[in-house]
Amino acid sequence: MAKRIKEPRIALYPAPVVLVSCADVQGKLNIITVICAGIACVKPPIISIGVHPWVYSHSLIESTGEFVVNIPTVDILAKVDYCGSVSGREVDKFKETGLTPVPASQVKPPLIEECPVNLECVVRQILQLGIHHLFLGEVVATHLDETLMDANGKVQGEKCNPLVYLYLSRE
Repeated sequence: MAKRIKEPRIALYPAPVVLVSCADVQGKLNIITVICAGIACVKPPIISIGVHPWVYSHSLIESTGEFVVNIPTVDILAKVDYCGSVSGREVDKFKETGLTPVPASQVKPPLIEECPVNLECVVRQILQLGIHHLFLGEVVATHLDETLMDANGKVQGEKCNPLVYLYLSRE
């Protein structure tokens, strides 16, 4: 198999696409689409999300120390794209997309009802990397839509229908 050497790049694929819900200290809600997300640790459960420091959601997550990772399905692709295309400084993304905020059990930011998996997170560490800051959030509650599970409560992967991003090249 012939291979070419290219400049260093992110070549882990597919990558999950997630909607991260957050809120400011007064309770104003926001949603950001994140493609730099992953599992950082299994025990305790830690999720990582990479967020540009200049975006609105960064300041919300940093100031409150909380966020929710919501795993969308392909059914809401247009809404996910919209949430990654406009700033929450000027737009109420819940209102504009029709996504439904649902109170979380452990953190102030809401779950997104239309996402079958929601991970409530408390920030444990922020790493300042290159163009992203990496938020490491401990998962303090997990919500799973019952339609994803079999009779024994085991998640059936084929029912999840998640969005993924192929981040290999923009050339």
